Amino acid sequence: MSYSSAGTGDPFVSLSSDRHASSKAILDALFEAALNASFPEGKFEGRLPPKPAGRTIVLGAGKAAARMAAAFEEAWGEPCEGLIVTRYGHAASTRWVRVVEAAHPVPDEAGLNATTQILDYAKSAGADDLVIVLISGGASSLLTLPIDGMTLAEKQDINRQLLRSGAPIGDMNCVRKALSAVKGGKLALAAAPARVVTYVISDVPGDDPSVVGSGPSIVEPNSVDEALAILDRFDIEVPATVRGLMQKGGGTTAAAIDNEVHLIASPRAALAAAAAKARDFGFTPMILGDAIEGEAREVGAAMAGIALSARRYGDPLPTPCVLLSGGETTVTVRGEGRGGRNAEFLLSLALHLRGEPGIAAIACDTDGIDGSEDNAGAWFDESMLLNADRASQHDALHRNDAYSYFSATGNLVVTGPTLTNVNDFRAILIR
Repeated sequence: MSYSSAGTGDPFVSLSSDRHASSKAILDALFEAALNASFPEGKFEGRLPPKPAGRTIVLGAGKAAARMAAAFEEAWGEPCEGLIVTRYGHAASTRWVRVVEAAHPVPDEAGLNATTQILDYAKSAGADDLVIVLISGGASSLLTLPIDGMTLAEKQDINRQLLRSGAPIGDMNCVRKALSAVKGGKLALAAAPARVVTYVISDVPGDDPSVVGSGPSIVEPNSVDEALAILDRFDIEVPATVRGLMQKGGGTTAAAIDNEVHLIASPRAALAAAAAKARDFGFTPMILGDAIEGEAREVGAAMAGIALSARRYGDPLPTPCVLLSGGETTVTVRGEGRGGRNAEFLLSLALHLRGEPGIAAIACDTDGIDGSEDNAGAWFDESMLLNADRASQHDALHRNDAYSYFSATGNLVVTGPTLTNVNDFRAILIR
């Protein structure tokens, strides 16, 4: 499998569109098609604002932010200035915009320092300036500046608890907005009266730009009471001092600012590109949804049922077919194993297919990192299903150890950072 991960936008290796190709080759081609649709190159043309009388300031955060900055510079064609923060290992070469790397998913001092500088840039903008904001998945953790009076250590601890709680991404982002000095539109408010133009690569269900990266440039009402209710619902331990700071600060309200938002890549577009590639191979695609959430193992079990119905009865569609889906599942950590949500989904899927012939699948995070491991996800084909030890599958799933399981079978997908992020990609191939 050959993936472009250096931020150049180079095309992937071409694979023959033959329905008799191996399941692995077809699954690879579908994932590659989804990734190609998710890159920022070529996405700014036709969406650029007029040149300002003053400065062009480029600010941003996320796993795709460096690649977005390089693509914006190419499209803009004139000098600009600014700073973006991305995850360690996700940098790309830029001409004018400075790139800083920081920790994800738990914030660190590098992210704190970068965010402080980004906020200072925004505050320096004047009425004649243009502020370009580049946001992609991962920005919530990377763009970190706690509310006044809260320490980074306190924010890190709450973030770790949220990540292990199984809370949906929407709930986590609501909390992050309430704890942040830049999220929930506060960055755009700091840039006023400058014009703000935001470009978003979405990784969230529904593609709501106020949710991607917790919407640092999208000003909308945000409730502290709702954030506190979420923390209580998932039994997150919060110091009394932090609760007091949240209540004292209150939420944000909508404000009229000169702001324009463009969605340049999304899970839906990625799935549509994969569906088109599936048709090239002679397989009928069905997109089950781009906003599927829930426990990874439970989603895997449910999709196994759909795949078995298609294989045995031609319902919901006849074979050969491909079931495509996206979104972001969650994993409630019970064991001490290694594994991200995509590997756990795929292990549960394999387990519940019970060796059914004619089915293969892939599940990967489009950013190239499944959780905190070094793989994008995993895959299996018919031969692995037939030869699998179900007792080992049960044990690995119980221990949240899907990474180790697929590593032992040689079925990990390793791409390295792709420098984009439209969330998870899942394809179930049924012959």
